[in-house]
Amino acid sequence: MIKNKKAKWIVPVFLLFGTTISLFFVPWILVKAWILPLPDTIQQQVDEAIGHGFDGMIVYIDQAGKQPQFYTGGWKDRKMKVPADPKSLFKIGSISKLYTSVAATKLVKENRLSFDKALTDYLPELNGRIENAEEITLKMMIQHRSGIPNYTGNPEYWLDEHGNGKNALDFALDLPASFKPAKGYEYSNTNYL
Repeated sequence: MIKNKKAKWIVPVFLLFGTTISLFFVPWILVKAWILPLPDTIQQQVDEAIGHGFDGMIVYIDQAGKQPQFYTGGWKDRKMKVPADPKSLFKIGSISKLYTSVAATKLVKENRLSFDKALTDYLPELNGRIENAEEITLKMMIQHRSGIPNYTGNPEYWLDEHGNGKNALDFALDLPASFKPAKGYEYSNTNYL
C-alpha cells in the first residue's frame, strides 16, 4: 500500500517539475505579442516592433486603387543616429534565398531554366572547379543537396567579409564536395550564389 501511494505522487511531481523547466524555453515575447491587442495604426505597430529589438523597419502597403504607403521606424544607421526612411536599405540575409528560388521557379515555368539540367550546362567554366558540377542540378542547389561547400564556411572569407563578398565564389572553388550530389543535405550559401 505504501509503495502505491509513493508511485501515485511520483508522476504528478515529475510532471510539475517538467512543466516548470519547460517554462524557461517559452518565447515569452511572442506570447505577450499574441495576447496583447494590436495597436490601432500601422505606424504604432511598426514602433512597437522596433521596441522588440529590431534596428530598423520599413512596411510598404500597396492596395489596388490607392496610393502606396510607407511606414518606417528605428534606424537606417544606429551608430550615426540616422532614422530609417522609405529608401533605407537593410541586409536581408538568407531571406533572399526565398526570392531566388521563386525567381528560378518562374524561369523554369517559362522554360528558360530547367530544374534537371546540370550546373555546367549553365556555367561551363565551373567544370573542374566545383567537384561533381556536371551532376549537380538546379533543383539540388535550391534544396541544399548539391554537396557544394559553403563559401561562408571558409575561414579565409571572414578575414575581409566586405571585400571578399565581391568574389565569394572563389571561397568555394577547388574544394572537395561535402557529399555526392543528392546524397546528403548541408546548408550552403554557395548554392544560391
